Amino acid sequence: MSAEVRFKGAFKASAGAAAMLLVAALAGCGTATVVRPSGGASAAPAAPRTSVPKPGQTAVVRRGDTLYALARIHNITPGDLAAWNGLSNPNAIYPGQTLRLYPGSGATASRPATGSSGAATRPATPPAAATPAPAPANSGIGWRWPADGALVGRFVAGETTKQGIDIAGSSGQAVRAAGPGVVVYSGAGLVGYGELIIIKHNDQWLSAYGHNRKRLVNEGQNVKAGDQIAEMGRTGTSRDMLHFEIRYNGKPVDPLQYLPAR
Repeated sequence: MSAEVRFKGAFKASAGAAAMLLVAALAGCGTATVVRPSGGASAAPAAPRTSVPKPGQTAVVRRGDTLYALARIHNITPGDLAAWNGLSNPNAIYPGQTLRLYPGSGATASRPATGSSGAATRPATPPAAATPAPAPANSGIGWRWPADGALVGRFVAGETTKQGIDIAGSSGQAVRAAGPGVVVYSGAGLVGYGELIIIKHNDQWLSAYGHNRKRLVNEGQNVKAGDQIAEMGRTGTSRDMLHFEIRYNGKPVDPLQYLPAR
């Protein structure tokens, strides 16, 4: 489910958790294979000064790499990689997020400017950020409520602390998957979310479940809608409740627009 926090705002990690922000490749056509550099005493190569776009290719954020490392591996400048994916904060990436390795509409690769001597200098203007497509009205997921209880917090667009909804309950109460998918994160490394679970439903949609007392699923585990995935708690908050988010291409949307009326 960039907290924008990684998940606190598309899941922004703390300094300690930033090293956990990750990169790998989706299996299948049109995705890039990430090769991690082997360990050794030599210093890591610097990030490239100009980008080599990879049209049609993407990479998926997974445990172990930062956006800077991903950019370096794919010979793309960190600024371009952030701009091509509409990231105002380079730390606002999270497990399961798909990053485009080429510019979309309205974004181009930066080019080095040249002076009178012909030597390359720093680009005069930054690349324009791509405008992300709005979330569709129908996700096709068939969402269900992840927990019983009163709604005590609502989504507020642009507010990093209100990127989802809060459902009050009691300690140990069942937290259930809001839709079928695969668990891409199960841990407590993201500041402000306590014991957190993120489920990837498809290449566009994620859901997140925070403040749990106990996590009952592991990363890589497949779940069905309604499966219990955690016990409600108050880790990272002052009361027993579930913090629930839905994200489309990494951007938070109002869960109440997709959950059934009740």
